[in-house]
Amino acid sequence: QVQLVESGGGLVQAGGSLRLSCAASGSINSINAMAWYRQAPGKQRELVAIMPSRGSIIYADSVKGRFTISRDNAKNTVYLQMNSLKPEDTAVYYCNADIRPSYWSNYRAYWGQGTQVTVSS
Repeated sequence: QVQLVESGGGLVQAGGSLRLSCAASGSINSINAMAWYRQAPGKQRELVAIMPSRGSIIYADSVKGRFTISRDNAKNTVYLQMNSLKPEDTAVYYCNADIRPSYWSNYRAYWGQGTQVTVSS
C-alpha cells in the first residue's frame, strides 16, 4: 500500500512564503516523476510543477520565479517552496507521484489528500 502525505499548508499574507512537503511511504520500489498540482474553488486541477527523476523541471507560467520544487530521493519526499505568494495562489495543493510498488509492477500515479493554502490580501 502506497501513501502520499502532504504537510505545510496554511494561511499566509500576500507576499509571504510557505513550504509544502509530501512524503511517500509503503511498498515502493521506484519513483519516477513527482509533482504538485492545485485546485482553486470552481476551477479545474492544474499542474504547478513537475520534477522527473531525470530531465528538466517544468513550472506553470503563473508560478515561475516564485515557486521551487525539489526532492529528497533518500526520503521519498518532494517539496514546494512558495515565495511571494499572491491571493490567486489560494487553492488545495495536491502531491502526485509515479510509483512502481514492486520490481514486477508498472508505474502508476498516486495522489495525496491535499493541503489547503490560503493567501490573504
